[in-house]
Amino acid sequence: MAWNEPGGGKDPWGGNNGGDGPPDLDEALQKLRSRMDKIFGGSGNSDGSNGGSSGSSKNLVGIILVVLVLGWGMMGFYQVDEKEQALVLRLGKYLDTVGAGLNWNPPLVDSVTKVRVTEERQYSSRGQMLTEDENIVELPLTVQYNISNVKDFVLNVKTPEVSLRQATDSALRHVVGSSKLDEVVSTGRLKIGDEVKLRLQTYLDNYGTGIHVRKINIQEAKPPSEVKEAYDDVIKAREDQERLINEAQAYSNGIIPEARGKAQRMIEESNAYKEQVVAEAEGESKRFESLLTEYQKAPEVTRQRLYLDAIQEVMSNSSKVLVDVEGGNNMLYLPLDKIVQPGANRRPSSSSSDVNVNRIADEVINKLRRENAPNTRSRGVR
Repeated sequence: MAWNEPGGGKDPWGGNNGGDGPPDLDEALQKLRSRMDKIFGGSGNSDGSNGGSSGSSKNLVGIILVVLVLGWGMMGFYQVDEKEQALVLRLGKYLDTVGAGLNWNPPLVDSVTKVRVTEERQYSSRGQMLTEDENIVELPLTVQYNISNVKDFVLNVKTPEVSLRQATDSALRHVVGSSKLDEVVSTGRLKIGDEVKLRLQTYLDNYGTGIHVRKINIQEAKPPSEVKEAYDDVIKAREDQERLINEAQAYSNGIIPEARGKAQRMIEESNAYKEQVVAEAEGESKRFESLLTEYQKAPEVTRQRLYLDAIQEVMSNSSKVLVDVEGGNNMLYLPLDKIVQPGANRRPSSSSSDVNVNRIADEVINKLRRENAPNTRSRGVR
């Protein structure tokens, strides 16, 4: 039979009201308190006396305190990863820097700040600046950095990333302002990157930011859009200049060796001519000495031989031949073919050549007659 049916049994709270009304709530709470006191070592009295009520209240407060202490202790455990370091502050004052692993610090007393120290961070910047030769250039760059000192990074500077950006702009403008446009856009970008890195790291160390700059990547520099056409004209003129210089250098490389070769050839020919002249002179002097020796032995014969050699050398270049006949009656022989031979080189016509030959032949015959007439008279007088 159900407890709430007429004539039912006891109610679930342990009362026996006979079904006349609702259960007594105070009596139920008293019973629950009595059971809790029995569990935690109470007197177990349910009469509602002051002594029992005071003991149960103290036990309940102790339980609450134990639970709170356990929860407070559990809140102090924390895990630090391999890429992190933890900065510990006790009551706002620096206490320690801990590494990777499981650590414990009293909560609400110590504050822990985790920082990723090995993470490669990156910051990009782009701006227009003026070079040393008063040219405007737009230069983008990327800064790669990490955290080298957690204490300085967290405590020394309020916003270290903002300080990094401002220091980067200052270092970049200082280096670019000391460089020319050609160095910035072409050959000097690596050098500029190294100088910016060194100057930026100096700034960050002076500020005490705890940031270590790993690398500065300077991308391709571009002129502002307002002056791009003029900049393209400058680039084209520079390319034309390089091309002309290369062509001139190629021409120089071709003409100079040729000139040097000609000069060397002329020097060699001069030396050969010198040796030839010296050798001929030495040969002539030796021949003269040998001839002198022979002349001293037989003067008449040597003199006659020299005379004949000289006459032969002289007359061999002449078109006239003189025949010496013993007993007088010298006869002059004129070879007409030798006389008219120089005129043959001019390739005259056949008619003019015959006229010239006939004219020369007549003149020669008349001359011979005139020369032979005195000789005939002299013989007749004898």
